[in-house]
Amino acid sequence: MQLSFFAADAEPASLADLDGLLAGPAQVVRVGAAARVSVVLPTPGDAPGWRAEELLGEFTKRDLGGDVTTTVDDLAAVRTDLRPELLPLSISWARGAIKAPPRGFLLDGPRLRLWAIAAGRQDNHGYLFTVGESDEVGWSAVGAALARAGLPAALVGPRAGGPAYRVTGQRRLRRLRELVGEPPAGATERDWPPS
Repeated sequence: MQLSFFAADAEPASLADLDGLLAGPAQVVRVGAAARVSVVLPTPGDAPGWRAEELLGEFTKRDLGGDVTTTVDDLAAVRTDLRPELLPLSISWARGAIKAPPRGFLLDGPRLRLWAIAAGRQDNHGYLFTVGESDEVGWSAVGAALARAGLPAALVGPRAGGPAYRVTGQRRLRRLRELVGEPPAGATERDWPPS
């Protein structure tokens, strides 16, 4: 397998990688001169579970603290600490009160890896990247970014397991696996793109 310049382990971890969480179901909240990124995990009772543990580890790699909390629906949510370093990220993703990708938004290995950790899974047809239900205004830009990364994907609705982008086809799934790297400890075969 040829190593891609855009693979998850080819670049040092950066705050820009959190774009991958925001392409998915994560939200960013501003409080004064600081911001925090949070994401509700897909599995009830995942307390804290491999996804939460892995995200906290990814935050640590980026010199961000974080914690796990529980939503009113009994789902685990992982969030960064409130940090001034995240304010530019918050501003770039804001379109008034709506979350949308910034102009020129790109997806690479580290961003896709974070998205897969937070909200990725296989289904019978391919690999799904969940997007935020209320983020419809940004869905097309996210789909375009997937295509630019060599992963053209179909947007599927709730009846097909979404809202999510589904990556299909052996060659695309192989490219996806190359970009996101090996599965984290604790992830099941269905949680990670096939090799």
